[in-house]
Amino acid sequence: MSIISQNSENEVAVIDCVQRFFSSHKIGSLLKKCNGTKEKGVSAVSLLRYKLSNVFVGRSMYMQQRTGSFKEDFSKNTFYRFLNSTKTNWLRFTSLLASRIINNEIQDLTDENRTNVFIVDDTLFSRSSCKKTELGSRVFDHVEMKFRKGFRLLTLGWSDGNTFLPVNSCLLASSKESNILGPTKEFDKRSIAGRRRQLAQMKAPDAMLHLIDTAAASGISADYVLFDCWFANPAQITALKSRKLDVIAMVKKSSRIKYEYEGEKLNIKQIYAKNKKRRGRSKYLLSVDVMVGKENPVPAKIVCVRNKANRKDWLAILCTNTELSEEEIIRIYGKRWQVEVFFKTCKSTLNLIGECRSLSYDALTAHAAIVFTRYMLLALEQRKNEDQRTLGELFFFLVDEMADITFSHSLCIIMNAMIASLQKLLKLSDEQLETFTADFESRLPKYLQNALYYGRSEA
Repeated sequence: MSIISQNSENEVAVIDCVQRFFSSHKIGSLLKKCNGTKEKGVSAVSLLRYKLSNVFVGRSMYMQQRTGSFKEDFSKNTFYRFLNSTKTNWLRFTSLLASRIINNEIQDLTDENRTNVFIVDDTLFSRSSCKKTELGSRVFDHVEMKFRKGFRLLTLGWSDGNTFLPVNSCLLASSKESNILGPTKEFDKRSIAGRRRQLAQMKAPDAMLHLIDTAAASGISADYVLFDCWFANPAQITALKSRKLDVIAMVKKSSRIKYEYEGEKLNIKQIYAKNKKRRGRSKYLLSVDVMVGKENPVPAKIVCVRNKANRKDWLAILCTNTELSEEEIIRIYGKRWQVEVFFKTCKSTLNLIGECRSLSYDALTAHAAIVFTRYMLLALEQRKNEDQRTLGELFFFLVDEMADITFSHSLCIIMNAMIASLQKLLKLSDEQLETFTADFESRLPKYLQNALYYGRSEA
């Protein structure tokens, strides 16, 4: 691969890292399984490797060609045909890749009792040239609370609380024809391109269920699904529960969404006003059990907490696992913040928005999938560099060796060695040694005195 000049050790390390990632996870065979192939010429995996690695050199293909640093054995047209391919199933590609990383790498580093979660959220994928961009739309930006041009990048992620991995995504256009500014293309609805565009014009809650079903079909499992109030509709909550997935979500303070509480149909504001709040420094203000949904309602627990941004305001979190404690519900929901860090990293560092100027919806989908792959590579490298258990068998041999000697026993061995040295070098009598030992131990902290006592009893 020649896109990175091998002038420094850091650049060579980047090349080795990318090559190792591609070979260990068999990216070529994975891409082929998702119809990402070429009939002749340059292999698709070479084009993918080039696109993925561009972020590390800080130059696009255009600038590389202008400066004369482009040395690849394919043309610009070959590269763009790869991105514009209508047959590559990028949704399946990222799902299968995330599944391989989770099941082959991350789960071995994670305790079996740790809670794994799916996280669903969206962010604005802005486009200034929506009139020419396929399916470019006026979409509502929840951050600025106004309509913007572009797409909503609906994302499904997976987390064990330590490592966040993006699983799959969809660039959502508007579901209303009047809000679509760009051109639309017709494809056979049974084809990958046709299904991709159908998904793009779904409503966000329905598209969310499709992303979760794709992840489950790829072999990824989780204990809970986390999302904020924009997706917390009773219909979606009951649909996820029917898929044997529990939900922890922020509740909308809407008068139209009602829950069955003590035989009445009440909205969240009425439930909050009806109950007495906990005083003092409690982690939560209120906890009540309700039933969610009109058809086939499911039991749930609503926990109200104080809004840290506005102490006079409050927030409500719903959990469909009623056996979970209030503190645990709040703790698990805190993992949802990882998707916000992911969006920030993709936009600021991995060139999610500015790198791809294509007007094709297929190319934009491919670009988003490749950015997700970049993040998976970095997340996996970070986990390996920080988690000592990736040292493999050497780590476990060291753990077994150290477990044979307890802390108290080790401290006792050190004390005996010190006393033996004092007796040999200073020629102290037994009475002097006892006096020295008693005085030395009296000056130690209490926990060290206890450790010496238990160490002698073990010996």
